[in-house]
Amino acid sequence: MSQHAPLVIDVAGLRLSKIDRQRLRHPLVGGIILFARNFQDRQQLTQLCRDIKRVRRDLLICVDHEGGHVQRFKTGGFTHLPPMRALGEMWLRDSKAGAGSGALQATNAATACGFVLGAELRACGVDLSFTPVLDLDYGESSVIGNRAFARDPRVVSLLAKSLMHGLLQSGMANCGKHFPGHGFVKADSHTDIPVDKRGLKAILNEDAAPYGWLNTTLTSVMPAHVVYPKVDARPAGFSSKWLNHILRGQLGFGGAIFSDDLSMAGARILDGQPVSPTQAAVAALNAGCDMVLLCNQSLTNSAGEGRALDALIDGLTEAQLKGGWQPLEASEERRRALLPRTPAPEWDELMVQPDYMHALGLVP
Repeated sequence: MSQHAPLVIDVAGLRLSKIDRQRLRHPLVGGIILFARNFQDRQQLTQLCRDIKRVRRDLLICVDHEGGHVQRFKTGGFTHLPPMRALGEMWLRDSKAGAGSGALQATNAATACGFVLGAELRACGVDLSFTPVLDLDYGESSVIGNRAFARDPRVVSLLAKSLMHGLLQSGMANCGKHFPGHGFVKADSHTDIPVDKRGLKAILNEDAAPYGWLNTTLTSVMPAHVVYPKVDARPAGFSSKWLNHILRGQLGFGGAIFSDDLSMAGARILDGQPVSPTQAAVAALNAGCDMVLLCNQSLTNSAGEGRALDALIDGLTEAQLKGGWQPLEASEERRRALLPRTPAPEWDELMVQPDYMHALGLVP
């Protein structure tokens, strides 16, 4: 059995430090998430990704790169991708070709966006972007906003499927988020613990519907740090009912499940009690997550140069030894399945590739 490596951590700067390399070599670390602070220019990003892979070939290099304001790399030739709402608006604009022509144009543009997004990241060595957002646009959420395609779950599903088709063409996996839905609540789970008081039937009929419709296409899912008290007292990412019974059992999802960032406010209190990142990680893994993220903890001004990361690595090691958490071979297989399986062209080669140039012309 391969060692299950469930931790996705971050690094502070533009290059790997000695302590970064030491953490990335740890057998419980399976991935790294990059931020804008890790980007100076395209050449530096490419070198950073090469250095990460030299430490360990199987590390999954991830980023939040959706388009709109959630796009970590914006200079050096990276295409400015539109917020996903722009594709939803295109869906509604029919041309002289008649009813439904806007929808067909929008799905084609979504595929182009997915291909450009994935191809540019892969040309620099990034393996996975946490996209697409499957949340519904109720017009209320402070954190989702124009990141959502539309209000109608059917429109969201078809545009997301089209975007994921583009990602697939580039050789990149995908991550639907934030299960079962973050769009209905106003509060931001980075700073609050949002509560959605609707019942299970309403959520399954609306917000969670895309996860069932896309269960042959989604390769990974990220649950919301939102509490749905009529279903479970715990946030979805810490709930076996949500992850095992509903997402895997009822909705037929078979891919990897990532926790959202364990440093967010929505992950710091469980069952009314404050918890450490280690306690949150153990709870998420035992609830059905395959991977857990701890972000923005490597910075000098954050918990003292990564002490929180070291505490999490040590804490999870101890939890495993004491039987508080058991690594699963299936979880490791799901993690490895997200790694790209085909070589990617380098940037200069990509720029003259006909498929890329064609897709670029379709990005709104």
